[in-house]
Amino acid sequence: MPHADAVNRHTPIARVVGLGLALAAVVAVIVLAFSWPSVTAEAKDLPIAITGPAEAVDAAEAAVDEQQPGAIAFVEVDDRDAAVSAIETREVYGAVVLGQAPEVLTTSAGSLVVAQLLGTVATNLEEGVNAQAAAAAEAAGAPTAPPHIDVAVTDVVPLADTDPRGTGLAAALFPLVLGGMLGGIAISLSVIGAMRRVLAVVVYAAAGGLVLAGILQGWFGALQGDYWLNAAAIGLALAAIAAPITGFVALFGRAGIAVGPVVMLLFANPISAAAIPKEFIAEPWGEIGQWFPPGAAATLVRDLSYFPAADTTFPWLVLAAWAVGGLLLSVVGHFRTAGGAEPDAEAAVEA
Repeated sequence: MPHADAVNRHTPIARVVGLGLALAAVVAVIVLAFSWPSVTAEAKDLPIAITGPAEAVDAAEAAVDEQQPGAIAFVEVDDRDAAVSAIETREVYGAVVLGQAPEVLTTSAGSLVVAQLLGTVATNLEEGVNAQAAAAAEAAGAPTAPPHIDVAVTDVVPLADTDPRGTGLAAALFPLVLGGMLGGIAISLSVIGAMRRVLAVVVYAAAGGLVLAGILQGWFGALQGDYWLNAAAIGLALAAIAAPITGFVALFGRAGIAVGPVVMLLFANPISAAAIPKEFIAEPWGEIGQWFPPGAAATLVRDLSYFPAADTTFPWLVLAAWAVGGLLLSVVGHFRTAGGAEPDAEAAVEA
């Protein structure tokens, strides 16, 4: 028979049940965090340029809104050149050009989902203009049917041949978030001294940016454009994710490690709009996601690769703010814990 003391050492049933329920809740939160954006994804107020005769523009806007209510927010521009410029500067996702030679402009590099949506718009537009032409010819008593009008679809900013579906670009974000998070956690656990952690984050981010840009651009062909700019963006993104972790650890001890899994992975990553436009995410979360490192990094890397004319000031500033803010927290933690006040005994060793 087992000794009575051995039986008493068993984990209490209440604790076992509580642990099982807590783990189930954690799994539910993870599933919700990662599946909710895609399950609830729906186009809402996508900015699309439109140009042409006023009557044709009004008719096209009404027809599109009837077929896909609220999906597209048209932005009127002067002509086709203005529409192309708006696409290249990331002000719009595409354009509808009306007139004698109707055309729909898309950008697969901006979003394949929106490009497909605009393909449907082009099909419906072609049916509409030909129906109108046939009705006008019949009303005028024309002996023959008018020639068929084709609506051309032009991909203004296509994806590179090395990444024709954009999977490499979209898939690059998660390893970036995971790498920044694991880097911050590893530095927090293995490096003693807040100021030494600052140095470790800087070295890690710089080296990681060079290596990851080399892999993603030189090997996989997922990134385009200037290698050094891409490396700088990736390095800053790694620092923006890792530095807040080490900074909160410097202030609060090992509990600060939760900043990575909770803030960066479970909250910011699902609303980052890395795979879908931010307009597909329920308001206001798509816009909020751009204020966090995963969203800012996704936007910046895409713009550097395919939209050199776009204004990238905002994502650069967001990443810089998180990186500098995290490093400043480490500096504050260094001065606060120099006297041994930090609850984590190992991290309280003076830098």
